Amino acid sequence: MTSTLGMVLNFLIFPGLLFTAAVGLLTTWVDRKVSARVQWRVGPPWYQPFADFLKLMGKEIVIPEGAKRTGFLLAPLAGLAAVTIVSMMLWLANLRGAGFVGDLVGVIYLLTIPSLGMIIGAAASSNPLASVGASREMKLVLAYELPFVIAIFTAVTKVVPMTLRLDGIVQYQAATGVLLGNASCIIAFIVAILCAQAKLTYPPFDIPEAETELMDGTHMEYSGAALAVVKLTQAMMLFTLPVLFITIFWGGLVVTGWGLLYTIVKYLLIVTIIVLIKNTNPRVRIDQAVRFFWGPVTVLAIIGMLLAVAGL
Repeated sequence: MTSTLGMVLNFLIFPGLLFTAAVGLLTTWVDRKVSARVQWRVGPPWYQPFADFLKLMGKEIVIPEGAKRTGFLLAPLAGLAAVTIVSMMLWLANLRGAGFVGDLVGVIYLLTIPSLGMIIGAAASSNPLASVGASREMKLVLAYELPFVIAIFTAVTKVVPMTLRLDGIVQYQAATGVLLGNASCIIAFIVAILCAQAKLTYPPFDIPEAETELMDGTHMEYSGAALAVVKLTQAMMLFTLPVLFITIFWGGLVVTGWGLLYTIVKYLLIVTIIVLIKNTNPRVRIDQAVRFFWGPVTVLAIIGMLLAVAGL
């Protein structure tokens, strides 16, 4: 009973839903602040994402006529639950050290659910523009998942003995040094960052939303608390993906002494890279995105894997 209560608290409070949501919303403020500086603006105060979220939570949820109500409303909740579980797994693996809390197969699977949730929710809305956004999201997932998986397993290849366990990868780096010191993992890290850009549907891969073409696409028919859940899930993804990359490639999370400062610097550096890519690249077409991920990005990921097999 005590173990079950502990897992419930881990999921709901720390390092699960409440913690991930709070830091995720703060990260969106970093996103907006850096974007503002790039555009020579001041940017919003730190509490603006929280105010926006609370404002949406207080608004009415409007269900489109003809929408499949269950799929339309539950799909975003599935994405929120999935990213919460991934964040919880990553933090427990880093904080507890030894002890199985999950592996990379589960992480990769769960990280696809937010995108699948948006595909299902948009398709269930019965709006043609939202359906176009869902179609684009589906093609984008099929495009970036292959190089993303190859990049993640490149890091696994460097771990001796090879393991998919999150705690095992963290412990290996603590004993031998960060994987990012290898040429193969540097390449894999670059590939993972590019795929994260698409997972977040950030420019240049914001094709499923494309405000100027589809009027927010997959998000078009969401309003009120339902839209708040969609936005919160995206904010939590922006927090969780850098944590995943730090865990796999960059030595894991250290929360004591000077290690905490180093962890924050690593995290903010990855977030800043993602935001700078977002603000310096125009949106591409869906066919261009698919060719990009199935072409040069996949080739780069395979090169990284081959280098890892060769011991580099």
